[in-house]
Amino acid sequence: MIRPTHPPERNLSDERLQGEALRLLRRLCERGALMAVAMSMEKAVVVRETEAGTQTRTAVTDRDVAEAMALKGWISCDAPGPVSRYYITGAGRAALGAMLAHLESSAMVDTDAAEARRDPAMAPSETPLAALSRRRDKEGGQFLAPELVRVGERLREDFELAQMGAGGAVPDWGQCLESAETGPVGIKGPRGRVEAALRDLGPGLGDIALRCCCHLEGLESAERRMGWSARSGKIVLRIALQRLKRFYDGLGDEAAMIG
Repeated sequence: MIRPTHPPERNLSDERLQGEALRLLRRLCERGALMAVAMSMEKAVVVRETEAGTQTRTAVTDRDVAEAMALKGWISCDAPGPVSRYYITGAGRAALGAMLAHLESSAMVDTDAAEARRDPAMAPSETPLAALSRRRDKEGGQFLAPELVRVGERLREDFELAQMGAGGAVPDWGQCLESAETGPVGIKGPRGRVEAALRDLGPGLGDIALRCCCHLEGLESAERRMGWSARSGKIVLRIALQRLKRFYDGLGDEAAMIG
């Protein structure tokens, strides 16, 4: 059990816990994911281990959120230590399912995103980027370089934080794809970064990034919905991620994943 630094219920509202838990539990459902909590740190980090043995950070949260999740039995640790590793439990998966069902029933996500979540092509334990990162190109190299996977994860984190910050009003991300504005200058906050990134990508590239990185829609489903030929989606997505990396590189320090 995480050793509390203070009673988690003192400052942690139910609304904040639910919002953070939704984001974190989705990450913890991914293959090779765990939450690391160090005794001396005020933050908990979710990482995902790749087939190459490296780890990619996918989310960060405050310690009190991790404490509350452990107290509810949503995550558990078999061997506590200076750095304890927590994994999602059956109760955590059930809680995540209830949260997602509540989002759909209360219309807090748009119809397209809800359909993408139900799409059978989307494996519940693996994101489209994670699946694509395991594929090889004709020369036997990785189809997606690790830095492209990370930048796609960065967009997803900003997207999820922007959705949480919007409350019940779902942003119209499609409008960003129709705007001609570009450039990262003066961008503030998760929503501002997502809007600017989608404007920079434009139609086509922005559509596939929004569907696969943010809504976690499978590539085959995205190709069908957009009327593209089979197996073209992965090529377009890679181009989108290359451009997205250039966009986030232009943000400098603000481009770091913040959780």
